[in-house]
Amino acid sequence: MRVQLATVASLLTAVSLVAQERAPQAKSATTPLYTVRDGNKVDPRTLAGWKTWRALSCDRCHGQAQEGLVGPSLVESLQALTKEQFQTIVMNGRIEKGMPNFSGSPMMQANWEGLYDYLKGRSDGNIAPGHLYPIDATGATSSK
Repeated sequence: MRVQLATVASLLTAVSLVAQERAPQAKSATTPLYTVRDGNKVDPRTLAGWKTWRALSCDRCHGQAQEGLVGPSLVESLQALTKEQFQTIVMNGRIEKGMPNFSGSPMMQANWEGLYDYLKGRSDGNIAPGHLYPIDATGATSSK
């Protein structure tokens, strides 16, 4: 019985280590939320967030430069909203104010953190409005 328990414990430890290796690395307090160069070249997660913004047509309510239309200015809102508050709003919506719930969107589920990073970069004034491009692994930029 002890051998079986030891084997189970070893397997659980191995599974835990593999899961940790495969899990996306969380941004820590010392790691910036986003990386931006020249105002429009960003890291992959932020780029995925921007693509989510575009695909889900968030600009219809929040404006192309995120400065508000019928919906509020996200440039201003992201100065005060925490990441957790942002997630709650995006996933649950604010139906009474016209904000739909995006919890059923696979794209939003996969990229809400990148969307937060993108909007935070806009709010911080570090990411310019308009088209974004990736920064490649060497730090050079690509326009694809």
